Amino acid sequence: MLDDKKKLDWKPALQIFMQVSSWVIVPVILALIVGKALDAHFGTEPWIFLGLTGVAFIFSIYGIVRVVGRYMKTLEKEIKDEQK
Repeated sequence: MLDDKKKLDWKPALQIFMQVSSWVIVPVILALIVGKALDAHFGTEPWIFLGLTGVAFIFSIYGIVRVVGRYMKTLEKEIKDEQK
């Protein structure tokens, strides 16, 4: 039984890594695509792109803090359950 637990220890870490990575990558790529397109359409290079990049950065920080906070609560619960 202990061997089965050791085999599955990497899965939560990979899940957290993927969630945090997606919170970094997706907003930035969307800001890049939409910002460049809007700047080209309105002739405002690079201002809309920079503004959307700033918004994407703030959005990413919010998402990362939310994911990590949920994970920390899960870890705290698991530790309390193990101590019982």
